[in-house]
Amino acid sequence: MSENKITTLFLDIGGVLLSDGWGHQFRQQAADKFNLDYAEMNQRHRLLFVVYEEGRITLDEYLDRVVFYQERGFTPSQFKDFMFSLTTADTNMITLIKQLKATYQLKIIVVSNEAKELNEYRIQKFQLNLLIDFFISSCYVHVRKPDEAIFKIALNGVQVPANEIVYIDDVQMFTEIATGIGIRSIWHKDHLSTAKELAKLGLPIE
Repeated sequence: MSENKITTLFLDIGGVLLSDGWGHQFRQQAADKFNLDYAEMNQRHRLLFVVYEEGRITLDEYLDRVVFYQERGFTPSQFKDFMFSLTTADTNMITLIKQLKATYQLKIIVVSNEAKELNEYRIQKFQLNLLIDFFISSCYVHVRKPDEAIFKIALNGVQVPANEIVYIDDVQMFTEIATGIGIRSIWHKDHLSTAKELAKLGLPIE
């Protein structure tokens, strides 16, 4: 049992609760479906993804610059519908977090890099607002991981000491950054290994 009682979980969304929002595999799938040059599309994406995820441009503006900078045989709406359709849920992780919240009355805070329109679609589609108490998404706070400022914003907002928090992310570097400011962190690989690590911290689930 940990000496510090855990009262709060910080969670990533993509790669933890849901599939990645617009990761490279999904961009490749979109390029294949719509017969786009993936290398060119990805180069344009790399130039824009920071301002896109920080909410400084809209999805329409992003697509205008990454896909629709020339005439296409499909519409922005068709492309967006395909983007949104790629999201799937990790039902095992969602169930685990629901059980933890109910058993230990935990606060559940998202700390995530996501663009606004996709983030809001995913929250609504999978009813994450019924599970999550607050969203510190990059598109709302205009800063993104790996900048440790996003974790400090979350700490200030939740008003809980860092030693009462566990952070779960599928990106190892992000867990290291959170650990560096005093937040115990779990590098997520699958729900079983994460559940074991949580149990070591005093949060076992039968």
